[in-house]
This record gives sequence, structure tokens and C-alpha cells, in this order.
Amino acid sequence: MGDSITTDHISPAGKIAKNSPAARFLAERGISDKDFNSYGSRRGNDQVMARGTFANVRLINKMVEKTGPTTMHIPSGEEMAIFDAANKYMDAGIDSIILAGKEYGSGSSRDWAAKGPYLQGVKVVIAQSYERIHRSNLLGMGILPLQFKEGENADTFGLTGSEQFNVDINGGDLTVGQDITITTNCGKSFTVMCRIDTDPEVAYFQNGGILHYVLRKLK
Repeated sequence: MGDSITTDHISPAGKIAKNSPAARFLAERGISDKDFNSYGSRRGNDQVMARGTFANVRLINKMVEKTGPTTMHIPSGEEMAIFDAANKYMDAGIDSIILAGKEYGSGSSRDWAAKGPYLQGVKVVIAQSYERIHRSNLLGMGILPLQFKEGENADTFGLTGSEQFNVDINGGDLTVGQDITITTNCGKSFTVMCRIDTDPEVAYFQNGGILHYVLRKLK
């Protein structure tokens, strides 16, 4: 994705489109389309919100030509809803990475903008820069925020989103702001900065997110 991907692009609050994965989910449960309502009104339902992640009709995903909530499933080459592709990856035991530009997660501090990607199997985001609260929310869900070096982005390394990535996190033994090496199945290698900014955030990530961390502390 490009620059200025907002939390509304990631987790829209608007009307549930009739041809969307969330609409299919509701219709299968006997709910008529006039009662689909909005993602904002159904934010207590994780099944709907997972299907609504990246469902914004204004989303620009560089893996496909048209604007909207679709992507290219690799390796089948089939274009489909982002949730459907994510589901296929999860069923196959494949984790996902988001590549983004500047100001990723800008806008309102919408918690589902981090929860939704987590439920779609996203483990890492690599962006040029982050909105402060969204970066923190990603770590709270156990998603690792990484940042391209100054002046670099996905285009610098010719990344298309179709690659397989290896992110060397040394078994989770990370330090604040350290460099992390990423290699791809295409033979490309580059270094990014780990955007874990404080020591407590290291512990959150090592525990798989803040909820797991708190529960283990209580136990």
C-alpha cells in the first residue's frame, strides 16, 4: 500500500456492502441486506469486523489495478476480497506482511485497525512511518511494526507483495530500535528498523501482545 493509509482504510466504520465477506456472513445467518447496517454498529462482533478489515471501497492496494478491498492471492494469481485471501493463507499456515508507505495508521485511534489485521493473520507491518497511537496498538496485538530506513520504501527494493519474506527476529530476543534484516525468496535483502520503542513494549511483543502479557503477570 502507499502513503496515508488511515485507520478507516484499515477498519472502516461505514455501511456493509452487499457483496462483501461481512455481508455474506450475515446473509448466511438469515439477516436481510436492509439490516446489515454498518461496521461501526457491529464492532462488538469479531467475525464481522475481521471480514470488514481492509473492506474500504477507497483502499488502494498496489497488488491489484482497481481501487477497493481486493488483493491478488499468491500463488494462484486469483483476485479476491482481502479477507478471503487472508483466510486462504491462514488455512495454509502462512503468515502475512503488510507493506506500506508514510503515515500508516493515521486518523482516529481505532482499535479494530490493529485487531482486524491480527485476525487476518498479519504478523508484521513494514512502513515508511507510523501514526504514534496505531504503532502502539499494533504492538498491543502482537504485530511487529518495522520501518524502512530513511529514503527507502518497498519500491526501492522492487517489492511487489508477491514475495515470501524471512524476518530475522532472533527468536523474539529484540532490543529497542534495533536493526532487523529481511530476506526474500527472490534473493533480495534489506535492513529495517524495529519500531519497538520502549522496554515494556519488548515484553508485550515477546508475550504475543499486551493481553497475553497482562494475563501471564496476573497468573
